[in-house]
Amino acid sequence: MNKKIYTVIFCLSLLVATGCNKLEDFGDTNVNPGATNDPIPGALLTNVQAGLAGYATQTRGALYCQYFSETQYTDASLYSLPQLAFTGEYSGALYDLENLIKLKVNDNMTAVSRILKAYIFWNITDRWGDVPYSEALQGNPTPKYDTQEDIYKGILKELAEAAAQFNNSGGITGDIINGGNIAKWKQVANTLRLLIALRMSNRYPAANGLAATEFKAALGAAGGIIATNADNWVVNYPGGNFKSPWWGLYDGRKDFAESKTMTDLLGSLGDNRANAFGGKTEDQSTSNPDWNQPSVTGVPYGLKRASAEAFTGANPTWARVLRGDLRQEDDDAVLINAAEVLLARAEAADRGWTTENAATLFQNGIKASFEQWGLNAPAASYYTQANVAFTAAPGTGGNLKQIATQRYLATYPDGTQGWSEWRRTGFPVLTPAPDATNASKQIVTRYVYPSSEYGTNKAAVEAAVARLQGGDTQDSKVWWDQ
Repeated sequence: MNKKIYTVIFCLSLLVATGCNKLEDFGDTNVNPGATNDPIPGALLTNVQAGLAGYATQTRGALYCQYFSETQYTDASLYSLPQLAFTGEYSGALYDLENLIKLKVNDNMTAVSRILKAYIFWNITDRWGDVPYSEALQGNPTPKYDTQEDIYKGILKELAEAAAQFNNSGGITGDIINGGNIAKWKQVANTLRLLIALRMSNRYPAANGLAATEFKAALGAAGGIIATNADNWVVNYPGGNFKSPWWGLYDGRKDFAESKTMTDLLGSLGDNRANAFGGKTEDQSTSNPDWNQPSVTGVPYGLKRASAEAFTGANPTWARVLRGDLRQEDDDAVLINAAEVLLARAEAADRGWTTENAATLFQNGIKASFEQWGLNAPAASYYTQANVAFTAAPGTGGNLKQIATQRYLATYPDGTQGWSEWRRTGFPVLTPAPDATNASKQIVTRYVYPSSEYGTNKAAVEAAVARLQGGDTQDSKVWWDQ
């Protein structure tokens, strides 16, 4: 990622030209980029991409899958009602992308917009289930809620078409993630398609079913997939006015910790990723000798406030999320990494969907994860221990526990993906919060619909609720989780 691009964004945001000689690439800065009568395509794309890392750095999913624990305000990890709204995502990033598609600047700008739109819809539907899709963003104030199955089919189609749409029609302006590199965007589109297909495995488990068919098509698609850490889909931050969300996690607060669930799992495996996943302190000042030191003192998960505060008070080096030198202002946010893709391929091979070597992919996925964190690959004995070694013949689907557990580790600290993969596979086995406040005392499996939808789009949301087994509750399951 060329950080000079961020210099352009900085100058655009302040409307000054100091150090920037290509503002004309974004058009007249006196024009409101939010105005639909004269939008600036590059600025619209930049605006969407600048916020994209929010999907990989959300804390609620990380609490539900027990990557994180709360240290004082413990409502979310005790399963308070997640009645959050998705309307801002429609009126913000999705609206900007829809405008870009309608502008028809060139096929490449359109293809990138379609890929990002699919990624955002994937994240939305995986949190709520059925949501507006086919009638959304068309000026209709009461769009229907599409079934999650139809949304999945729709975004898979969108990704396949977008990957095939790239050509020599023109440049991609405002691209602060891949710098206009079409080859990179094809990899992203194909990889998203592959991961989304696998998430349908419970509904389409057969080797000739829709999920396996889409998976294999994505695996063999022109342009390839993310295969090494050099290919990772990453949002880089330059620091200053554009700081990493992971740095911001402790900007004046210290509400989140690496959970004891995670530190115990890593410890049981003798896994050196523990040296990267948690840090001793939130204080990153150069005068602090511990600012870049690891911590394996995870905070017990799901405690009421008094108990959580008692633990952190007695254990001042409790593990902050990420070691200090991995959450600096200019650190990145990973949206997709090679390790999770390799492990997804290992699972597909283990299920008999492909003829790839599941064991080789599995080990390569673990190695890629260690490499991502700047660590040496584990010793051979790591792969032969009881909770890592395959126990069933590949092709039978009998090694899901081992593969899913390693994918859970590989996606840390992206709680959005960790929570979804835990819901899909059930691994690792998680114990609900001991001090849970919800009636069922079970881990949250979906967000409930916001109350505003019952007021503004009542018929549509009630039709969606009628399709939910158990109704509009945080214990109901989304379509692919059934």
